[in-house]
Amino acid sequence: MSVTPELLQEWMGAARWFGGKGRDWRVTAVSSLGELPARSGPIRLLVARVEYAGGEVESYQVPLALHEHRVDNLDRAFVGEVVEDGTTWYAYDALHDRTATALLLQSLRDGATVGDVSFTPLKGVEDIPADVSSRVLTGEQSNTSLVYDDSAILKVFRKLAPGLNPDIEIHEALLSVGCEYIAPPLGHISGRWEHIPGEVVDGSLAMLQAFLANANDGWGLAQASVRDLFAEGDLHADEVGGDFAGESFRLGAATAQVHADLARALPTGTFGPDRLGPLASAMNARLELAVREVPEAAQYAPALTAAYEALAARTEPVPVQRIHGDYHLGQVMRTPTSWRLLDFEGEPAKSLAERRATDSPVRDVAGMLRSFDYAARHQLIDRPRDPQLEYRAEEWAQRNRSAFCDGYASVAGADPRADAGLLLAYETDKAVYELLYEARNRPSWVRIPLSAIERLSAAAAADAGGAP
Repeated sequence: MSVTPELLQEWMGAARWFGGKGRDWRVTAVSSLGELPARSGPIRLLVARVEYAGGEVESYQVPLALHEHRVDNLDRAFVGEVVEDGTTWYAYDALHDRTATALLLQSLRDGATVGDVSFTPLKGVEDIPADVSSRVLTGEQSNTSLVYDDSAILKVFRKLAPGLNPDIEIHEALLSVGCEYIAPPLGHISGRWEHIPGEVVDGSLAMLQAFLANANDGWGLAQASVRDLFAEGDLHADEVGGDFAGESFRLGAATAQVHADLARALPTGTFGPDRLGPLASAMNARLELAVREVPEAAQYAPALTAAYEALAARTEPVPVQRIHGDYHLGQVMRTPTSWRLLDFEGEPAKSLAERRATDSPVRDVAGMLRSFDYAARHQLIDRPRDPQLEYRAEEWAQRNRSAFCDGYASVAGADPRADAGLLLAYETDKAVYELLYEARNRPSWVRIPLSAIERLSAAAAADAGGAP
């Protein structure tokens, strides 16, 4: 196997899914997990080891398709030349090569084992399509997904971690209890590779699930509703033809049902003072960091710190379970019949252990409430400040936040707003996370989370009996 670290270095650095941009890194090793034979040339299932200047190590999945001749329609996926035994091969990203992607799908249908790679179909192969072509979805940041003739989608995990990926674990657990609000999983691919010298690990490589044809993502639908509102100069959010509150209610109900199904399928527990104290301390540490990076937030810190202190002092246990972990309008799809929840990987920046840990379902609720706020204000970013439009955006956000919580309560039997202190802490923590992200990546967007922090600090001060 003569695919060298040097061959992959430049190509990976330009890939959207590579997470080490802006850091001092290098590819130090390339491991072969297996090889799929094809008439056009071998398909190499490879893992590249990346080492950073500080000593951190990451593994990335880089399957390559080797061809004896240049392939014009694969130019955008060209990686470089590989010389073996006097033969020059032209290497391409295999996920853009339809011969290679057809072999991956067929291997899943066959339940094959190829070297250190295992292909595992679920409940037979009748739902896994055959003899279909694939296309790569654009816009993804950390993975690469292939759609097979609008009937199945294969999510290929680029950055790998030892252990079972939570997206696979949770989808298969929800399937086992008959959950209706997901895209059904059809199979998965796992492998074994050398993560660091001398340490061989097992982990997830990809997941196949049904493709939701004729579906629309929640973010796009919400944006259309906000556009309708802004186009009507004298109507309230509940008077516009594109009112989204009914969909928000149904999304809240679907979310509560998925949480209930997760509690049936996977472990549950409680957070007592021994867990709530460290949780509140971590939230407060993020707030302190945000204040250092965005000084405008300093005036709100005392009230928010008091809210975190109230969480730490809480004696009533908090029920916890497996949750989505990175929940927002971009993670849901509206089919003709219902909402479906997607992408249960959790926050990409967290470790696998953190993403598989239990937490309060209120974290997911808070994430979606923040997403409504973003949807309402996103279209104001590039406009001069307009008090009327900002009022209308706030009205839209509050209407849909309320509708979501109403829908959630209709299924859960308990309104997440009833535990105001817990919801305040989680929603504030999410807004602080957003503030840091925007300050570092999109400074012009800082006003969205900053306005939320102002509102949340007023709520925290009022809850404590002080002045906003």
